[in-house]
Amino acid sequence: MDFFQEVPLDGKSAEAIARALFAVARVDGVHEREAGLIASFWMDAGAGHGLLSDLEREETPITPSELASVLTTSEQRLLFTKTAILLTYADGKVTDEERKILTEFSNALGIDQKTLDGLEVSVKEYLLQHLAHLHNTDAVVEVSKKL
Repeated sequence: MDFFQEVPLDGKSAEAIARALFAVARVDGVHEREAGLIASFWMDAGAGHGLLSDLEREETPITPSELASVLTTSEQRLLFTKTAILLTYADGKVTDEERKILTEFSNALGIDQKTLDGLEVSVKEYLLQHLAHLHNTDAVVEVSKKL
C-alpha cells in the first residue's frame, strides 16, 4: 500500500493545498527543503511553475476554514494533512508553532487529534522506511530517535 496514494485534485484544490502548506512552513520561516517539497507537490499536481513566488508575496495566507471549503473529500483532506506533517519534518525540527497551525488546519478539516497523532506516526514510519536499506544501523537508530 502506498503511503501517498493517487488523489484526484483539480487546480483549485491543488492551489489550496499548496497555499496551506506554505502557511505551515511560514510560521517558523520557510526552509529551503520546505520550499522544495511545496514546489514538488505543485509540479506533481500538474500546476506548472510560479506558485512559490506568488505565495511568498501573499500577505494573507489561506485560513483553515478556506482550505476546508475547497477540500471536499476525505482523501484530499488526508493528503493535505500527511503532506503537511511531512513538511514539518523537512527542516529537521518540528516547532510548537508548526504543531499549532497543523492542529488548526486538521480541526477545520474534521480530523481529530487521535487521527492526527496516527498520521504523524505513519509519516515517521514512511520517513524511516527510506533509511531501512542503509548499512550504518547506528545512524538509522539515531535518526529514528530524533523523529
